[in-house]
Parts: sequence; structure tokens; C-alpha cells
Amino acid sequence: MILTGAPAEDFQEVEADAFAVGFMMPRWLIQWHAARQSWTVDDFRRPNRVYQLALRIGASYEATCWTLVRHRLIQAALARELLQTQPRELKVGLLETYKPQDYRGDVWLLTERDAGTRIDGSRNDLFVLRLEEHSGGGYLWDIDQLKASGFAIVRDELEAIDGDGVGGPVVRRVTAAPEETHRGSLQIEERRPWDPEPPLSRLKLDFDLTGPEEEGLSRAERRRLLEAA
Repeated sequence: MILTGAPAEDFQEVEADAFAVGFMMPRWLIQWHAARQSWTVDDFRRPNRVYQLALRIGASYEATCWTLVRHRLIQAALARELLQTQPRELKVGLLETYKPQDYRGDVWLLTERDAGTRIDGSRNDLFVLRLEEHSGGGYLWDIDQLKASGFAIVRDELEAIDGDGVGGPVVRRVTAAPEETHRGSLQIEERRPWDPEPPLSRLKLDFDLTGPEEEGLSRAERRRLLEAA
């Protein structure tokens, strides 16, 4: 029974919106990505975390903010605060000194935690790989494998994890751009260049970069619908 004077069509719109949120961006999917990335609810107070979540669930940054509200993971006031930060600012921050021709594409931050996943992106997207490297022990990430996967390296640098440590692990931060519109697998291994033994670490994931999206559902959303059919 309707207890307010709002038109019936307004309630139908609310019901449709609630169904879309529950079906296309269910709470379990958000929790799955959060667990994989070791994110907590407090992480959703950070615009960069919400932006990366949005990419992984195939939704816009704004839609993801309000979805977190609907799932009662954040408050509406926090969502409005998050929306004060525009995605372009987050992209600029991730790319640091690298400046692309434009910022139409998204910027994915990938780590070892993304191994085994699938990226549904756009031909304009850029990828920042942030990987722990044990160079003190002779282990290096094989950047040639990244190139062989179809990516151009536009930035490559090292970040110290412990400024006081000597010979300890560092972070290899590589910014890569797809050289052509395609789909396939990205693989990069951390190994000693002279050692035939198995690699110390490996990052492998599938990707589909045949965007940008046409109007309507994203590829990630369409794929989930087909899998559920």
C-alpha cells in the first residue's frame, strides 16, 4: 500500500532503479572485488578506490558512488563529497608526469591482486602496473612480455618501499598503453633474467579493449547478463 501522495510512475521508476542496482551491481559483486583488493569499507571514503571499483564493476564513477549508498556501505553525504572529485583529477593523479593527448579513456591501477581477472576496457584506456620487485635478489619484471602482449611502455620507474632499507624490494611502476584495438591476455613475470627456474611472481589477466562503449549497457554488464541467462 502506497502511503504518500507521489505519482505511481515515480514508484515504478524507483523500483526499476532498485532492480537495476541489485541485478547489475549487486552487493556481493562489490564485496568480491573488495575482498580481492583487500579494501575495507573505510577505503570507500577515498575517491581513487571508488574509481577503481567503478572500473571493475563496469559502471560510471557517479553510479558507483550512489550504488554504495543504496547498499548502505557509505552515507549519502559521503557520496556527495566523493563526487566533488572528478574522474579526470583521479586519472591525472595516477598518470603523474605522463600526459596523454586527452583523458577520455580510463586509467586502471593494476597489481598482483588483479591476477586471474578480466579487464573490460576501452581502446583509449591506460594501465598503471604497480608491482613489487625484488631486484636486490636479482629478480626483475620482464617488461618485454608486456610489450609482447600488445602494450607500449610510456613510463617506467622504481619507487622505494623502505627509504632506509638497502637491497630490499622496490615497487616497479609501469604505465602502458594498448597499441591497437584488441582483446587477449596480458602476462608479465618477475624472474632472474639468467635463471631458467620458474618465476618468483606472475601477473596474468585477460582483457577486452574493443571499446569505447556504444550507448546502452557496458560490455561488462552485457557479459554478466549473458552469463546469467
